[in-house]
Parts: sequence; C-alpha cells; structure tokens
Amino acid sequence: MSGLLKKLPTKLTNKLPAKISDNTRLPVDKPTSTLKPISNQFTKLLSVTKYLPAGARSSILSKAFGKVVPYVGTTGVYYETVNPNQVVVSLNNTKAVQNHIGSIHAVAITLLAETATGFILGLNLPSDRVLLIKSYSVNFYRPIKKGQIAAVASLSDEQRLDILNTPKGEMVIPCVIHDRESDSDRDPIVVEMTWAWIPKSELEARRQGKANEKAAAVATESPADTEQSSQPEVNDEAAK
Repeated sequence: MSGLLKKLPTKLTNKLPAKISDNTRLPVDKPTSTLKPISNQFTKLLSVTKYLPAGARSSILSKAFGKVVPYVGTTGVYYETVNPNQVVVSLNNTKAVQNHIGSIHAVAITLLAETATGFILGLNLPSDRVLLIKSYSVNFYRPIKKGQIAAVASLSDEQRLDILNTPKGEMVIPCVIHDRESDSDRDPIVVEMTWAWIPKSELEARRQGKANEKAAAVATESPADTEQSSQPEVNDEAAK
C-alpha cells in the first residue's frame, strides 16, 4: 500500500470545523459522474476511509493530506469533500491566518484555492505523472467577511478523461471561493489556477540531464585549473 496510507492517524476523531449557521453556507452542487476513479495514492486513501462517518473521514483526510504537503498542514485547511469530481476545502478565520483588518489573509485564500485545485488534479492523475502549478491569478472584487471561507474545485467527466488520456498537458482548474458569512450575491474572489503535468520519467531525465551537464562542465574545467595551480609562482623582480 502507498506510503500515504501510513500517514493515517491512529486515533479517529469526529472533529469538525467551527460551526456556523446553516443559512450562511452557500449550496455546493455535487457533480454526478459515471467514471470510475483511477488508482493512485490519493484514491487508495479515499477507498480506505470511505465507510467512516463524514466527520471522522474529513478529519482524517485533513491530517493525512496535511502531512503530504507540510506547509498546507500548518494553516488549518480542512478537507470537507474529496472525490475525483469535486474537492471542497475550508479555512476558519483564526488569528494565525488574519490580515490587518481581521479577515483571512489574501495569501491564505490563494493557498486554499491552490490546495483545492491541486488535489482534484492529483486525484485524477495516474501515478506515473507529476503535477506542477504553472500560473494563477486571484482577483479580489469585494472585501470578505470575518468568518469561514471555502474553495470549491470541480472537474467534469470530460475534463477527467482529458487528464487521463494526456500524458503531458495543462489545464485551468475551475475554482470558486465562498465567503460563507456574507449574504452578497457578488463573488468576493475569482481565481484562475493553471496546472501542468508531465511524466515522472521526463522530470527525472531533466534532472539527470542537468546533473550530467554540471558534471561535464566540472570535468572540462578541472584539467586547466589543475595545470594552472601546478605552475610555480614567478616573482617578477627575481626574474629580472
């Protein structure tokens, strides 16, 4: 079993994110799918936890995924929904992630969007490929409230097939930010995350190629350096 499965906490918990009133939660449409999940370290973890209660499952996934990307694990990102068609992650407004006006910091919001889009791509990527963030833009159209926010990343079956059948490619992963304590109809933030993926063999070849180039450069320079260093220093006055 994948090493990721070893990161499962030994003690189950029903810990949930901070509660907020139901009328402040924007509805999240759950896409339907007829595709079977591919097999990789993430989907294996999902299959191990799928029969757990929702609260315990989310808590365990949050802890396990937080260990996969340690920096993300330090921010308090909570994985509410994780499946190949949709990933919903949320972040509570705590002191550690606040900006100067008491709402969640822009960088933390960007991280939340990056996490949602990155994990949904990871769920649909064969294990012989590696994903890389290529570019992103984040537009803040209105101030967000001081409560919880969530990022919702979704993929259609068509997009999932495109990822599966394209060994090397890129895609803008759709993502919506929900300001859960606001009743405004205007989107607070619009994000666009462009992810790329390549075969792991190509990445390794690139690294190996750079290593070989460096070794060749050192080998080329060494004889000259050695020859120069072996020459005795000549005192100009003595030579006269």
